[in-house]
Amino acid sequence: MKLFYRESGQGQPIILLHGIFGSSDNWFTQSKLLSHDFHTYSLDLRNHGQSHHDEVFDYPSMAADVLEFIETNQLQDPVLIGHSMGGKVAMNFAIAYPDKLQKLIVVDIAPRPYNMENYIILDGLKAISINNITSRAEADEVLSHFVEEPDVRQFLLKNLQRKAEGGFKWKLNLPIIADNIKKIGLDLQYEGKFEKPTLFVRGSKSNYVRDRDLEHIREVFPAAEFQTLDAGHWVPAEKPKEFVNLVKDWLK
Repeated sequence: MKLFYRESGQGQPIILLHGIFGSSDNWFTQSKLLSHDFHTYSLDLRNHGQSHHDEVFDYPSMAADVLEFIETNQLQDPVLIGHSMGGKVAMNFAIAYPDKLQKLIVVDIAPRPYNMENYIILDGLKAISINNITSRAEADEVLSHFVEEPDVRQFLLKNLQRKAEGGFKWKLNLPIIADNIKKIGLDLQYEGKFEKPTLFVRGSKSNYVRDRDLEHIREVFPAAEFQTLDAGHWVPAEKPKEFVNLVKDWLK
């Protein structure tokens, strides 16, 4: 599948992968900062943003989409950076296609299963009556009963798009994402190791990457290094400058 993307800068390519319910827009600030030294490509993963909707939604298909993107654009030795679900895509890609990237950066996600069955954000989005709401404020009110943080709700509601004839629609493919949410929580779908340089960045206020995960991470990614920023799960958004500086220093 051909993916929508935004690009900026020149130099070594960096591919940025967003988390679930996100889009290439999530990387706007970070991409701009990185573009002074690198050629950045921010992708909309399938069923998100402006990329195509498809009934297949799992890690092998998303990894294959990234492979097609790299080969179509003839990118040499890219650095792959993924946050949350995008980090799982990046890890799967690195193990499946190790010769297609130079380095890997994984943000606040570990190579293990996550329980997504009672994912409160998904419940909140499904509770919004997309065919009946008349304003973003109305959608925000519904979502506030599920998601307390205003900045997280603002991030999620970027997926609302006004229709020319009035009303709203979802940019993302919410029904397919909901039907496949358990697959997004699965462990890595490929066996093996990725032995090239790898950086794991986690948020100190997040429980997505636990201390007990580090040993297993080193088994799958023997060259792994670890850094922690004072943030929750949304590390790049909460600490954009600190995150970019960390990435630049590590890549040097």
